[in-house]
Amino acid sequence: VHKDVTDRLEHINPSLAAQARVVLDINKSERHIRGGLATREKYQHRLAICSKENS
Repeated sequence: VHKDVTDRLEHINPSLAAQARVVLDINKSERHIRGGLATREKYQHRLAICSKENS
């Protein structure tokens, strides 16, 4: 799908390809933040489970 959106769409519909590129670039710039939040949530969930077991 990524190949279609980045390469092939440019030949089919350049304006739509430009819009898709903007979305892909935003996603790429924010993915490290989402990964960090997911890791934080994972460990907070584990901590909550451990706290319940010890109570």
